[in-house]
Amino acid sequence: MAIFNLGSVNIDHVYQVPHFVRPGETLASLDYARVLGGKGANQSLALAKAGASVKHIGQMHTADEDFWQQIQQTGVDCECLRKGTTPSGHAIIQVIPEGENAIVLFGGANQVIEMGDIEAALQGAGNEDWFLTQNETSQVPQALAYARKQGLKTAYNPAPACGIEKQVNPADVDLLVVNQTEAEAITGLRDLEQQVDYFAANWAHAMVVLTLGGDGALLICDKGILQVSAFETEVVDTTAAAIPLLDFSWQL
Repeated sequence: MAIFNLGSVNIDHVYQVPHFVRPGETLASLDYARVLGGKGANQSLALAKAGASVKHIGQMHTADEDFWQQIQQTGVDCECLRKGTTPSGHAIIQVIPEGENAIVLFGGANQVIEMGDIEAALQGAGNEDWFLTQNETSQVPQALAYARKQGLKTAYNPAPACGIEKQVNPADVDLLVVNQTEAEAITGLRDLEQQVDYFAANWAHAMVVLTLGGDGALLICDKGILQVSAFETEVVDTTAAAIPLLDFSWQL
């Protein structure tokens, strides 16, 4: 089984700050790092480190060859991660001592991916393979529909919630992973119980993983609802994204 990930690659400029910058304020940072980021790249690296076979579909600037090599060295297949002349996506990230963050995002090369690139990347994919995507690239609704027609299983993480999720056909998604903010964007509801009822009624064909931060996660599917507790850990930095590795062997 292979996972084809249409995902963003961002160059993250991370500033450690005592507090988030206020309007009109000039604030000296406590530290700075330039690191590989992007929700898509984070997911590809996490999956590869977990032992999955991952093929990353995306685009970045030729000047950022060192980051392309970094992705490949983790075991991700980068044949479909194109290099071009559009500036790579990047993020300006403030991280405060409590681990919370504030982010300014520039889409860059992530937003010039064309359907032809995606179709070429999926040539030869089998019905045991998965297609994964988020909301930080172009062509998301179209790519999910195409992958579904090609017989792939599809996973969608609508992060960040930015309106793209409204264009996605639920019938094109086998696994939906959302936090409560993203769940509200899709359902129009704030109440957790109402969100669960909405997904159970309108996404009954799919598995829905609803993450709840420190309260763990809910799995909503045709077998029922399962709540999983969160691991207790010290929060260092909440910046990142990943598809949870879940055990679906449970019985209701």
